[in-house]
Amino acid sequence: MISVSEAIAIIKQQTPQLAPERVALEDALGRVLAEDVVADSDLPPFNRAQMDGYALRSCDVVNVPARLRVVGEAAAGSGWHRQMRAGEAVRIMTGAPVPEGADSVQQVEVTREMEDGSLVEIDKATSPGQFIIPRAREVKAGETVLLAGDRINAAMMAALASFGYAEVSVGARPRVAVLATGTELVAVNQKPGADQIRDSNSYSLGAYAALTGARVERLPLAGDDPELLRREIAQAAARSDALILSGGVSMGVYDFTKAALRSLDAEIFFERVSLRPGKPTVFARLGQTLVFGLPGNPVSVSVTFNLFARTALRAMQGAREAAMLEEHALLAREVKGAIERESYLPARLETNAEGQLLASPLKWGGSSDFVAFARATALINVPQGVKMLEAGAVVKIVRLPG
Repeated sequence: MISVSEAIAIIKQQTPQLAPERVALEDALGRVLAEDVVADSDLPPFNRAQMDGYALRSCDVVNVPARLRVVGEAAAGSGWHRQMRAGEAVRIMTGAPVPEGADSVQQVEVTREMEDGSLVEIDKATSPGQFIIPRAREVKAGETVLLAGDRINAAMMAALASFGYAEVSVGARPRVAVLATGTELVAVNQKPGADQIRDSNSYSLGAYAALTGARVERLPLAGDDPELLRREIAQAAARSDALILSGGVSMGVYDFTKAALRSLDAEIFFERVSLRPGKPTVFARLGQTLVFGLPGNPVSVSVTFNLFARTALRAMQGAREAAMLEEHALLAREVKGAIERESYLPARLETNAEGQLLASPLKWGGSSDFVAFARATALINVPQGVKMLEAGAVVKIVRLPG
């Protein structure tokens, strides 16, 4: 039995990065950058006005009020491209280029236009650089602004567009097949009979995989027929980058997943992790396809997917931070651990009056209590060997996607 950190290290080592692809900018949201993004121009590309008002020379308004001749107007997209002289001002709008010769902008609220608009009275002095953003203050041409491995969010789309990335190189979306096993399972549109339950794992696994950016294929339920399971695993692996199974990985009479993988000559890297919930987790490779055999209980499925399978799917796309990022929070109330295993327990995150992040453990009935787990927004980490963490303790957490 290996530790969670050892399991994650093995997964990273064994996961190949898929060949990147180029997509149109409008299709890039949520994808993982496969190239550094470099500015092709300064930003701003000129000295830019921060305020509506008047561009002027600060030496002309040392003694106020001061009257200046209005010689032109500069607007965003339509600048005034002549040389300003002593005693002159240019009416200017926010975002417009500051004319040559001007060294400051005075906001319109402390000015008054006079007569026919050819004169303006300035009521307050300026200092050089006032209300001007100098050229290249934000970014210089040739500077790297986004890094390969970043997941493209809405704010990054603006940067890509501003520097001419009509197309962008991104990590390919992994093809993921999801297969739930167990004769107790029936389809979601069927009424369970005696001793049966509806399949929920393939839906949660499919949703989690889609959130990583994967293309998901949900397979028909496999039941507990060893030959059928073996055949479905082989066929799914032949057309997928990753296969995620739930159920059939423990030590019971009807747990056939590991036997099926061995009969197919899959290379099994680990099959037990010192983890609660989720100890009987399997990680293997069949041909070129990574295979995750996850426990059948719904909460165990969610925990093990987000710790392990998510890491592989993100790594396939070239994400720099493939594994779940750990943060810290204050524990809102005490929580029990497991002496013999590391625990990842469901919690809700909130912020207290002091702005501190709080993790409130959820009351749940164990690894089958998916209703309680549905309210979780994070997992609290309780290290192996720790029997209890008291309220107020600083704990490691991982946020759940959603």
